[in-house]
Amino acid sequence: MDGAAAVIGRLLEWYLGPAPPVALRCWDGSRWGDPGAGLQVDVRSPDSVRRLLWDPGELGLARAHVAGELDFDGSVFDLLGLRDRLVDRDADAGLDLTWRERAVLVRDAKRLGVLGRRPEPPPEEARMRGRRHSKGRDRAAISHHYDVGNDFYRLVLGPSMTYSCALFPTPSTTLEDAQALKYEHICRKLGLEPGQRLLDVGCGWGGMVLHAAEHHGVRATGITISEQQAVLAQERVRAAGLEDRVEIRLQDYRDVADGPYDAISSIGMFEHVGMAQVRAYFERLLQLLRPGGRLLNHAISRTSGEGPLDPGSFPGRYVFPDGQLHEVGRTVSAMQDLGLECRDVESLREHYARTLRCWVANLEADWDRAVTFAGAPRARVWRLYMAGSAVAFEAHRLNVHQTLAVRTAANGTSGMPATRPDAVRSPRRLVSR
Repeated sequence: MDGAAAVIGRLLEWYLGPAPPVALRCWDGSRWGDPGAGLQVDVRSPDSVRRLLWDPGELGLARAHVAGELDFDGSVFDLLGLRDRLVDRDADAGLDLTWRERAVLVRDAKRLGVLGRRPEPPPEEARMRGRRHSKGRDRAAISHHYDVGNDFYRLVLGPSMTYSCALFPTPSTTLEDAQALKYEHICRKLGLEPGQRLLDVGCGWGGMVLHAAEHHGVRATGITISEQQAVLAQERVRAAGLEDRVEIRLQDYRDVADGPYDAISSIGMFEHVGMAQVRAYFERLLQLLRPGGRLLNHAISRTSGEGPLDPGSFPGRYVFPDGQLHEVGRTVSAMQDLGLECRDVESLREHYARTLRCWVANLEADWDRAVTFAGAPRARVWRLYMAGSAVAFEAHRLNVHQTLAVRTAANGTSGMPATRPDAVRSPRRLVSR
């Protein structure tokens, strides 16, 4: 009688053809596939198969992995490659099986005990309450994503504590230098000068405001609605001796009322702004910007169309509850409809793929400590999300754009240079403390 591994292996062959590049080890001790395969998958419980029967595809696989019912030895990128082959094989039509094959599949499923009620989702899955994109619900969504623990994020992100796309001018550029170069790139686009006021919306752990104050002499205000981010950002400001020039606030952008600012940056925050809030978001930032002031919006974008993340997807359930990815053309239109003049749009897609691969490498290099800081389920979530995002950027399923706009004066004066400044060339001088 076939064990569980033979049954699941037969299903894989129906999907992928003979001898797919994976070996299986199952809860009943059975094995299937080439033991020398680079990807070894442990199916530790009948619940893992039950989840896939109830939620075929990405969500079922993710739930089983987060719950620890399905794990692997090998590269997470190989696992994602297998996932993509399974999804691409027939996401809509299902298995092309004969009636006899279907009968065998049902018989085997009954014998293995994988039929039954849908297992409860792992507790790490977000359960949002209240009106979408109300201030309270937005705080809860941000807390789910960012309040995982500062020690965990420091391990993943490195000393810069920067959770957005870096800028790698050369193959040998380090992640730390690449993040400093990204901040410098933004500062130059904004034309920052000593004494100016900068507002950083969604300031994270303070990287942008620290860099701008230290290297450009601005007076910077950073706002976040993540309590853990705010606490650490304030500590970093004190450690840098920049309390006289940098203020960190636990504040929603809708509550900022102390404009005008000379420049506004928003780096990796726009993804949390809902479609219905886009006009109000840019309207508020416009009100806070002086005439001639510049706004830079740095955000992950959809390659086409617009809409919320699929609430039934892995990112929608575990990573970005209520997340929204906007198509860059619509972002530009939303800015210009309000009178913000768009002056520059730059894609950093390949840079984000490399950034994410650096973060995955950091996480895997210190996996045991990551599990200590955040727990094994949360560490699995972040590894899947970051590796999957890297693949999506590489395949152009996702993009990331910096969109620069100016509040042009009534007489048409923008104060913008005729051409964009040259790229940064001296990373060693720009690494923030």
